[in-house]
Amino acid sequence: MAPSAVSTRDHDLPNGMRDTSTAIPRHPLGVKPSGNAYTSTVNLKDHAGAFAVLPDELLISFLEYLHVPELLRLGTACKALYAFTSAEELWRAAFLELHPEQFEWRGNWRWTCLGLPPERRTRIDCRGLFSDALYRPFFCAYTPLNQYAADIPTENRIARLDDLTSEEFHDQWINKPFILTKPVTEWPVYRDWTVEALLRDHAETKFRAEAVDWPLRTYFSYLENSHEESPLYLFDRGFAEKMQVKIGRASEDAIYWPPDCFGEDLFSVLGEQRPDSKWLIIGPARSGSTFHKDPNGTSAWNAVLTGSKYWIMFPSSPTLPPPPGVILSADQSEITSPLSIAEYLLSFHEIARSTPGCREGICNAGEVLHVPSGWFHLVLNLDASIAITQNFVPQKKLPDVLAFLKDSPDQVSGFTDDVEDPYGLFVERLREQYPSLLEEAFKVMERRGKEHKSKWEQLVKKPDEGDQEAGGFSFGFGGDEDEDE
Repeated sequence: MAPSAVSTRDHDLPNGMRDTSTAIPRHPLGVKPSGNAYTSTVNLKDHAGAFAVLPDELLISFLEYLHVPELLRLGTACKALYAFTSAEELWRAAFLELHPEQFEWRGNWRWTCLGLPPERRTRIDCRGLFSDALYRPFFCAYTPLNQYAADIPTENRIARLDDLTSEEFHDQWINKPFILTKPVTEWPVYRDWTVEALLRDHAETKFRAEAVDWPLRTYFSYLENSHEESPLYLFDRGFAEKMQVKIGRASEDAIYWPPDCFGEDLFSVLGEQRPDSKWLIIGPARSGSTFHKDPNGTSAWNAVLTGSKYWIMFPSSPTLPPPPGVILSADQSEITSPLSIAEYLLSFHEIARSTPGCREGICNAGEVLHVPSGWFHLVLNLDASIAITQNFVPQKKLPDVLAFLKDSPDQVSGFTDDVEDPYGLFVERLREQYPSLLEEAFKVMERRGKEHKSKWEQLVKKPDEGDQEAGGFSFGFGGDEDEDE
């Protein structure tokens, strides 16, 4: 039975989150946010013995080290510890550790991990326990998110186009996000890949869903009967081989092909040694991906077959800050953002929407969204969705990809282990098949290198070879007319 709905007030909300809904279900164990403790004469955590002195977050971190029997035993000690040991994040981790081959999804991670049928499930009343750490995931799981996709400001809207020629794409749109509104409808996959058809033909086929490989029937059971803050997202790079389907216009029985406007994907010169490039994506409403950039400096397109997706995007450059709430490492190799989409939208959406450069849009079934190289993007499924995405290297982005492979080898991903030098391999294959494109890309890279010299490098001047007094070093400040340039 679903928890009953109750009105929310400021003291009912976890710290840092604003009230965005008129009704949130009551927590199934009766837990409330920490702020409510100030008006209560009872706090169940006071009866948790030595654990009572631990901050809630630290207590949960400690519980992550326990195995299933230990969690169950500790949960019998008192109501507070029952609530803490019932946290879904602990049971999700426990399930992944056990990694059972045969199981039935039973509605949440604890029930599934323990194999509990409905008649054996109990929930102890834990009213009098106040914890943001326990309440926040529940609040995020039940806060309506589709409202954040509404009323997109005119200046933020991602352009919607019927179609583009390859020339228009490369000349006008290669650095901009846009939505193509028609191309997917002619794909056989758009007509044929219903849930029923996929279950009929591939129910026992295992697909990758984050850290697990589940039969498709199991994942669809999860999709239809789960409600958590960060739903498990099916994101499989080997779907074409698993499903024995063909891709590309060269195959008469292909199920789909990239929109023509994007032109040739230059990573195709690598053949079987190319990095991962295409994925099947399936997820329930509220699933998606937090802010990230696509790998290896590539561009991408994302085609929605069923459902709809909300996108919020920001350009990236050394002179621009990351999206609000997102932290980049010094070398931009690591992106840190709130752990869930709901948490980000609750905390940062308002300021993100008003930040210069923000772009937003909804990509519906039958439409394709273009993700320019280097753009940050967060994606939210507004309802259950099936989609296909591919990364590619258009001609005008070749310098960016070459620079990434050369300058950031520790960040390169998706290549098989036998490719020891992705940059060298790519250059070698391009020189064989597209020598003129490669030389032009090198020229662009060289020009950019000069343009991005630091101010210090511009100020330092090289001495004449015959200038003995210079001692191999000299510098000027641009105002000395008698200095040699």
